[in-house]
Amino acid sequence: MQLRVFAALTFVAVFGSACAKRFPEPTGVQPGTPHISWMLIYDYRDNYYSEFDCQSDFRTECVLPVSKSDGQVFSNIHFYFHGAGAETRYEGTINIAYLQGVADSHTSQTNITVKKNESITNSSTTGIVTSTPGRYSVDISLMATVVDTGKTQAVRQSVPVTVK
Repeated sequence: MQLRVFAALTFVAVFGSACAKRFPEPTGVQPGTPHISWMLIYDYRDNYYSEFDCQSDFRTECVLPVSKSDGQVFSNIHFYFHGAGAETRYEGTINIAYLQGVADSHTSQTNITVKKNESITNSSTTGIVTSTPGRYSVDISLMATVVDTGKTQAVRQSVPVTVK
């Protein structure tokens, strides 16, 4: 019996880790440099499987289906805050303009710290994709501070997103 349990757990661990979505690894970033990466996925109300759309590295065009009265589309965007070796604090705003609702509700204040012994911290935002087709963006405007040295660095990205 114990052998079966061990075999089952080994199977799940090996194949589950192979299928799991990994966070986007940064390319061309010097070690010790504060930076972020992101991944955008979506799904439909009655679908239990998320569709990968785009990510920061190996970037492809971000295109989301429009929400309709008979079928809402849910978006989940994951942000990965990479540490700079020492404790690294990220502060600022992230605006996700393609979400349904009033424009002010799309902007969130960010205050996240990657601890010294950690390489990454993440956050995510889930919402309903707008029912208005068009070109939108995800605007990231953060200041990263390496706590030990007080060194600061602006982290800014604008990600174009098309909703059709």
